Amino acid sequence: MTIQGIYEVCVGCREPISLIQYWEQFGYRIGQIGELSPESANKLYGVNSSLHSIRLYHQDADHGLIRLMVWGNPTNDGLKMSLMKAKGNRWATALTADVLNILNHAEEAEKAGLPVKYIYPQWDVIYNKERKMRPFAEPAIGVREMVLLQPLTRQFFFQRFNYNVPNYGKINEISHFKTSQITHMGIVIQDDSRETFRFYEETLGLLRVRNEEETTYESSETARQIFDLQPNERFSVTTFDDPRSSKSDWRAVRSGRLYIVRFPESIKIENCLEKAQPGCLGMSLYTYRVTEIEEYLQRVKASSAQNLTEIAYNEFGEQSFSFVAPDGYFWTLISHLQKRM
Repeated sequence: MTIQGIYEVCVGCREPISLIQYWEQFGYRIGQIGELSPESANKLYGVNSSLHSIRLYHQDADHGLIRLMVWGNPTNDGLKMSLMKAKGNRWATALTADVLNILNHAEEAEKAGLPVKYIYPQWDVIYNKERKMRPFAEPAIGVREMVLLQPLTRQFFFQRFNYNVPNYGKINEISHFKTSQITHMGIVIQDDSRETFRFYEETLGLLRVRNEEETTYESSETARQIFDLQPNERFSVTTFDDPRSSKSDWRAVRSGRLYIVRFPESIKIENCLEKAQPGCLGMSLYTYRVTEIEEYLQRVKASSAQNLTEIAYNEFGEQSFSFVAPDGYFWTLISHLQKRM
């Protein structure tokens, strides 16, 4: 059995035209189109509504795609621009060669009175944090990372400076915002038992790369802004990769990563899980592609996952099944090999 990096970020909407135009600015293009009846959508996604979906491709990427899910009868308005410190929070991150261009648009959108929230690009050192550089004498090696929230999209963007990771994001140079496919996706959980981690590692077979790296209010100005950390609060970050990625060599890691931000159960955070599942508007579902989907179904059945469906054809004619992971997040697995003609 094999699993790859996260395949799609699915965005619920009432009409797709404006979103297609939006994602085209980030280098995406229309790929596949499909439909499901209310009965079939209810069988696979638990939503009694007609569904029309559009899969958006990004160059030749085999992961980090976008699926627009146009619901005839949406369940609710989704996460909209709620705080990041909430269970149910989903977001998508992409590499860019021009983060200031994205910032320019965010500032102009705000001036125009459009619904938008953003955090100015923050400097961060991702790798080799212990290294001390000499300003104005040596290259500054790190990233500028910004957050952009809109009613139907929750995005992070990062721009690298003075280093490269060849398999972690391929920029579409002719796109307006010079961005890559989605390189990683995030969720927020509260699970002191760490059962969630065992599920993603042992049941789904993902590669655990970063393990419980702790961030505190005192240690990170960026985390204070993004996750509204208060004094004495903290969270840890654990990441799960495509099994072909690398634990030992950061230059060999692959995109398609799942970021899990875990807050201790002692910290009070909002529960928004009902606003981040199929049927909701906005970013409401992630998918993985797998081989031997029947074996994955049996593995998930043997786990503590809930609301497991049987294998059914999705709107693109691909064998799929859905479930709710132990952390409360809804997932769909898609067969990499089998497709109904």
